[in-house]
Amino acid sequence: MSTLKLNKSPATTDQKKQKPVRPLAPELRDRSKAPMLKKDKPSEAAPQSTEQAPRSKAHSPRSESGSKSRDSRKPAGKPGTAGGRSSAARTGRSDKPRDHDRSFAAKRESRPAARPAVQSAPSVADNDQQPRLSKVMADRGLCSRREADDWIANGWVKVNGEIIETLGTRIDADADIVISAYAREHQAETVTVLLHKPVGYVSGQAEDGYEPAVVLFNPDNQWAEDASGIGFKRGHLRGLAPAGRLDIDSTGLLVLTQDGRVARKLIGDDSNVEKEYLVRVEGQLIDNGLALLNHGLSLDGVTLKPAKVSWQNEEQLRFVLREGRKRQIRRMCELVGLHVVGLKRIRIGSINLGKLPPGQWRYLAEHERF
Repeated sequence: MSTLKLNKSPATTDQKKQKPVRPLAPELRDRSKAPMLKKDKPSEAAPQSTEQAPRSKAHSPRSESGSKSRDSRKPAGKPGTAGGRSSAARTGRSDKPRDHDRSFAAKRESRPAARPAVQSAPSVADNDQQPRLSKVMADRGLCSRREADDWIANGWVKVNGEIIETLGTRIDADADIVISAYAREHQAETVTVLLHKPVGYVSGQAEDGYEPAVVLFNPDNQWAEDASGIGFKRGHLRGLAPAGRLDIDSTGLLVLTQDGRVARKLIGDDSNVEKEYLVRVEGQLIDNGLALLNHGLSLDGVTLKPAKVSWQNEEQLRFVLREGRKRQIRRMCELVGLHVVGLKRIRIGSINLGKLPPGQWRYLAEHERF
């Protein structure tokens, strides 16, 4: 057997030059005690200073216990400056505003200032005892209450110089009211129609198979002698409504209008416009019956207003009333022993039926007023 002899490789130059490792001192092996370094020991010759040097990134002095001194962590400068850490930094919070805080502050600063609250004009009253603006306008004859609401909503009404756009606003009864020209133009476009209603038509909506009188308002039925100078337009049908009523068995003058002022003047609660009728009757009038027709009768527990009632001939009475209860003349006659067989309205206010034929109509002329 041949024996192989292994030679160890010679040590490298670096290994030869490497210094031997010194064993650690016993006190350094004790993990319960922090190691003591010569440079940490205070010099006996130099007096100890009560002031601590600023902390350096390259040098972190340690106390005799081996833990970092709290004083060494305190910055020499003011908190929050480059010379030290603030309390917010130690707690994980930042004294500087966050990005979203900056953006919110910027938005808040860029937001326009809130508008000052609009102060109500002296004319606008909060007292429930004050009348509503629409009522005051109607009472002054400026328009109907429905028109007033439309004008207010459109911003066409000023009260003591302030535009009022809120419905139901209450004002002083003597407040200064100015109406916009737009409202006047709108009002000027409305029309009022005078119709000679025949028997068999109802004044308002269709009922019991009878047609409303408004169906007669068409170009074919316009009176040839209409002197208003207004031409028929389909738009005149919009909002056209009867201002008053005539029974289905009655005939005569019926007013259809788009103008709220006309409607309120003729059928408003405070209307005082006269209506004149020719009434054919049968039966035997009771004693003092004519006096009762003029004043003294009641319907539905309500005393009727004074009327003007007189004989035209042996079969016909002339009535002038300032109110218009349902079937009022017929019921009045029944109370005094008479039965109505024919009723025709010939006048409303200053407007006469005249020679207008039954079933035909004409426009209320510009110079005519109720």
